[in-house]
Amino acid sequence: MKEITGINHVGIRVTNLDTARKFYEKLGFIFLVGPVGPEPVAIMEHPSGVVINLILNANSGISENILMDIPEKHPGYTHIALDVSDLESIEATLKRLDITITEGPITLPEGGSMLFIRDQDNNVIEFHKNA
Repeated sequence: MKEITGINHVGIRVTNLDTARKFYEKLGFIFLVGPVGPEPVAIMEHPSGVVINLILNANSGISENILMDIPEKHPGYTHIALDVSDLESIEATLKRLDITITEGPITLPEGGSMLFIRDQDNNVIEFHKNA
């Protein structure tokens, strides 16, 4: 469809607004509004223009990410990948903030690189630097 012009937002299911908000604020996201709507949803935006909707209806007490952590593979979105200008700076900032890097940094054959973290609910976030 030629009418598609971009991604409006990414929905991330979380168990607790306060905990999720604090985590994503560490990554530079700014709280805009919420909870709103029937789900309910809280909306945060990064200065880069990336918008996330924190969907506040996840069951608490679940420690595994069903799309990433169990041997049986289910369909669904597995992670968000955020473009970055300096992966080394991201890595240093994550370490300073005491956010665990769960994989990487990985360098791709064409020269790009990436690393992965997880939020408080085990949702996967990739930081991706193009070659």
